[in-house]
Amino acid sequence: MSLSRRQAAVAVASVPLAWSLTGTAHAGGRRRTVYIAGDSTAAQKYANAAPETGWCMALPFFLRKDLPVANHAVNGRSSKSFVVEGRLAAVLSAIQPGDFLLIQFAHNDEKAQDPARYTEPWSTYQEFLRMYVDGARARGARPVLATSVERRRFDASGKAVPTHGEYPAAMRALAAEERVALLDVQALSLALWQELGVEETKKYFNWTASEQDNTHFAPSGAIAVARLVAREMLRTRVLGPRDVRRLETEIPEAWITWPEALA
Repeated sequence: MSLSRRQAAVAVASVPLAWSLTGTAHAGGRRRTVYIAGDSTAAQKYANAAPETGWCMALPFFLRKDLPVANHAVNGRSSKSFVVEGRLAAVLSAIQPGDFLLIQFAHNDEKAQDPARYTEPWSTYQEFLRMYVDGARARGARPVLATSVERRRFDASGKAVPTHGEYPAAMRALAAEERVALLDVQALSLALWQELGVEETKKYFNWTASEQDNTHFAPSGAIAVARLVAREMLRTRVLGPRDVRRLETEIPEAWITWPEALA
């Protein structure tokens, strides 16, 4: 079912808030925060999921210390289900003027067999994304769209192939229409997987003795994707040179930690 922009705005405003947010206060009203709305590729992982690592777990390594990341990405969510569950409303209740809302969805929007999550690229996907864009702008924050990071998939000749169908193109078109900064993580990650090749990319994904996961990351993959995101934020002038750090520096995988799961 398609939503008008007005219906979308009403939907966000009417969703009840079900949880509190932590670590997002602005010091003296001046500190900016980077909020993340996304899925499992970005989400915080806990000790019971190690070594699986969301790329947002590594993003603070590339941002200055007084530019915190409030990671609200959650496993299994699409642009639609994140809204329906009240998660966007909760983010918008906390976001402040001058903050950023980085939006990355597509992995679960693609699941046509699941009506709770599925969106169509050129209609409902764009309509739900507009809810994030409009919501951030209404609160004086800056929306930033990020095409979804690519899965690890190669054809028989060893060429890295895209897996997200029309969703990246639909997001690019929306970003141009709405004049929103676009981080083209899909194109950059696809190029990186091609550069690394079939075997080397296994080290970047959650390939373990018990699992061969071509979607979620090992620490090295999360660090690599976070570096792409930080570079794109600088390239698109979302952030300035003094907002980023270590873009050309090797980040030790040991810096990644997995806290115990919340009770």
